[in-house]
Amino acid sequence: MEALELAVGLLFLALVFWDVFQTIVVPRPTPGRFRLGRYLIRGAWRAARGTVGAEVGATRDRLLGLFAPAATVLLLVAWLSGLILGYGLILFALRAELQPAPRDLGTALYFAASSILTLGFGDIVAVGSLARIVVVAAAASGLGIVALVVTFLFSLFGSYQRREVSVVTLEAKAGVPPSAVVLLESIARMDLVARLPELFGEWERWAAEVLDSHVAYPLLGFFRSSHDNLSWISALGTVLDAASLVLTTIRDVPRGHAELVKRVGSHLVEDISNLGFRSGGSVGIDRPAFDSVYARLLDAGYTLMPPEEAWEAFSLARATYAPGLEAMAAYWAVPSPSWFGGSDPLRSPTHQERDPA
Repeated sequence: MEALELAVGLLFLALVFWDVFQTIVVPRPTPGRFRLGRYLIRGAWRAARGTVGAEVGATRDRLLGLFAPAATVLLLVAWLSGLILGYGLILFALRAELQPAPRDLGTALYFAASSILTLGFGDIVAVGSLARIVVVAAAASGLGIVALVVTFLFSLFGSYQRREVSVVTLEAKAGVPPSAVVLLESIARMDLVARLPELFGEWERWAAEVLDSHVAYPLLGFFRSSHDNLSWISALGTVLDAASLVLTTIRDVPRGHAELVKRVGSHLVEDISNLGFRSGGSVGIDRPAFDSVYARLLDAGYTLMPPEEAWEAFSLARATYAPGLEAMAAYWAVPSPSWFGGSDPLRSPTHQERDPA
């Protein structure tokens, strides 16, 4: 039994250390088969969505907005609990080297917890060499994991704040929820068409930073915007729609930066979708909707391509990113890209989806 307890304790420690290393230390996507945090976050998110229900509303959105910060605390609690269980089993297997020797597993878990949390009551003392090594390792592990989680939390909040600055500033130009046609109309009305490449350049850098941070730390995807009917997914879709319209429909506007932001943005959608989302369905654009947007762009003063040619080219361009965006919006229950603007509802979990890795 002592050998079994020792083996199981070492297994628990290995799983915890592996999960912490993969979640916090490694800044890139990692395999998820033996990841405790992956299954914990996935199950907790399903429970959270089921608890708040499918009814769209600001209250539901606010409640889901609490999930990401709570999930970070949940990870810390789970990792510390795993350490306590692992070290408790090991110390129980080495109970002959403790004074007084723990009578049961519960007492060994208590001693492990006091060691990991560096409480040091002194009611149980390690007298054997191996037990002393285990106690010191437990204290170092507890302090190390708490320090790593605190650093991780600051990193998450920093990436979240940098992401949201551009999302919120887009509201002034593209409305709420943001819309590509409203964005292009506003730019034409304010005589800022010449600065459209600069806007695309800013969002190209934004997409590159979000790609780097969100693929490395998928928990960032659960952090929601603090403003109603806004999300980083809808903002990205708005900019990609505007870039696609510039590339396929609008004449006499520089296309270089539009092409670059579409490439980087599509790369972002593809890489995050590769975390485990299935392809989503159509976002809802059809020929009558495109014709309506075409007329609005003409009224705004843009010179346009022939409608048949523009519609065919735009449909092909949008198909490279729209299904992925829809799947992401459905999973995270956030507003997806709005075509006309207005009050699109939050996405419900009834769309085809799968949990990200």
